[in-house]
Amino acid sequence: MLTAYLNILVVLAIILLSYILTWKQWFNNEIADVFSKLVLNITLPLSMFLNMTQKFTRDEFLELFKGIALPFVSILITFGISFLYAKLTKVPITRQGSFMTMFTAANTIFMGLPVNMAVFGEKAIPYALLYYICNTTFFFTIGIMLIAKDNPQIDIKTAKFSLNKLLKQLLSPALMGFVVGILWLLTGVDVPKPLFDFASYIGGMTTALSLFVIGIIIYQTGITNLKMNKDVAGVLLGRYFISPLVVYLVSFVIPVPTLMLQVFILQSAMPVQNAMPILSRSYGADEEFATTSLTYSILSYFVFILVILKLFM
Repeated sequence: MLTAYLNILVVLAIILLSYILTWKQWFNNEIADVFSKLVLNITLPLSMFLNMTQKFTRDEFLELFKGIALPFVSILITFGISFLYAKLTKVPITRQGSFMTMFTAANTIFMGLPVNMAVFGEKAIPYALLYYICNTTFFFTIGIMLIAKDNPQIDIKTAKFSLNKLLKQLLSPALMGFVVGILWLLTGVDVPKPLFDFASYIGGMTTALSLFVIGIIIYQTGITNLKMNKDVAGVLLGRYFISPLVVYLVSFVIPVPTLMLQVFILQSAMPVQNAMPILSRSYGADEEFATTSLTYSILSYFVFILVILKLFM
């Protein structure tokens, strides 16, 4: 556990460096957008391709997708709990959708990916991607509609489920890198050294760039602007207690290999999705609540991760 937490402190150090560089005006929101595009469209796909071709055998791959039912079921159960919690604690109607979305959906790429790599190594990446698929499906279907519903003036039909939008998110370059890596793995052909070296150099930037984005978000939000209330506390309860506990309990019904379960638990206990403030703004929902919940979830993560590592790892 000590080694895992020390690795996570390295993650915190990179976020702190990004925070300082943003304060020094080296980084800004435009830089964060560039880093996000680099990660999602270039570095992460190459990292996925390399990991699938180098870290797995054919037999291990065939076992991989057997575990996708666990995150799918656990996310639906967590969502059901978020609905009941919002009603029982009387979350205002203008933020109920955002509350349930943040309670349920995790930051599985920009935070989840580097943390899982720090704790388990690169072999955890495909398992992390399985959770990402389920998490993203929820976020860009049910989550989008819930966020839009927070604005009483918006026509919910304009935010209804879009197959094209969902496919665009799921069939992203990152997932395509994963798929191409699988197909290459199944051929049994070795990756040529020039391609291997190229993917290694570029894919190796994924973790640092992802964490730089988090540091920029924290600075731009402003720590002094944060206001804790019962609804923000409820989001943290969902992210760091309910969600990982549900994954753990569901694993008794849907058993999976130990490493896969540990990665799913860690993925489920990640901070709020980065996109929440942007989506809240675009749909006229409670942007301040979304931004505050996101920032508190990031800052408090490095306390809660101690408990998660102690209990489940």
